[in-house]
Amino acid sequence: MQLSVIDQSPIREGGTASEAIHESVKLAQATEKLGYKRYWVAEHHASQGLACSAPEILISAIAGSTQSIRVGSGGVMLLHYSPMKVAEQFQTLEILHQNRIDLGLGRAIGGHQKVASRLSFDRELIPLDAYEAMICELLDYFNEKKLYSDPANGMLVQPILETFPAIWILGSSNESAFIAAKYGLPFCFAEFLNPLSGEEILEIYRNNFRDSVPNAEPQATVALSALCADSRLSAENIAWSRYCWQFRRGKIPSIEEARIFQYSDAEIDYVNYLKAVDVLGSVADVGEKLRARAERYAVDEFFLLTTTYDFSDRIRSYELIAEEFQLLGASK
Repeated sequence: MQLSVIDQSPIREGGTASEAIHESVKLAQATEKLGYKRYWVAEHHASQGLACSAPEILISAIAGSTQSIRVGSGGVMLLHYSPMKVAEQFQTLEILHQNRIDLGLGRAIGGHQKVASRLSFDRELIPLDAYEAMICELLDYFNEKKLYSDPANGMLVQPILETFPAIWILGSSNESAFIAAKYGLPFCFAEFLNPLSGEEILEIYRNNFRDSVPNAEPQATVALSALCADSRLSAENIAWSRYCWQFRRGKIPSIEEARIFQYSDAEIDYVNYLKAVDVLGSVADVGEKLRARAERYAVDEFFLLTTTYDFSDRIRSYELIAEEFQLLGASK
């Protein structure tokens, strides 16, 4: 089994965005040494608790601070941006860090609609049904036969590449799976957003996949919430910070603050639901759950999203999971 990391750069209560960004770089360095395959950074805007608003910049910092781990976006919210500009950014990243860059694309807006309108130059929201056309345009910029075909009109997307970043579609819906399949792109299913429909969505992707030049076969992964500690009780205790954050939506609270938060009955029911569906617990618990999901989804790579108040708990979770699956470097 191959394991990878997806990171949202969480900001703890009493901490700063600067600390969160630098911890992302440190976590990438640590997980590279542990043998994780990829390190993807998310895109969110106007969040008090997440510092991941500029993934393309954070990717450059992380790739420049590591040596072998693949680094990418999980994902760029394409509806906000010019596909040409995204192509230029990731072509530059690919030149700086050749054969290590993944361009993951998402259909969501990564924040609320007022923020989305501010991210657009003309302040108009781009409709969701424009997403596929924007992907087609972006793919043309990475298509060697089309990239330089219109010099008379000045259409030269620089810098010119010999290799291209790997393009992925991330999503939690049927629509994202159809788009990934239609254009022959790898697909990452976001189980942490939709824990109930993964098998159906991955089946849609595989059944509708059309082979493409870089991808002759469907390639699927799953991104899920994971937290491992020395015991199940300890893992559940640490997880209270993230569970509480689901409701207060500020910075990530301490475990102590989370435990005394006044939860409604519905919120307690939701916490109990998350405990049941998350990959959470001791080393044995997490190992068993990941292996069961590998069989259930028929995938051999997972992205692990781990949100904790203490950075040391995040590091420890990735260490324990690496040891369980005997990743390269986990025993060092």
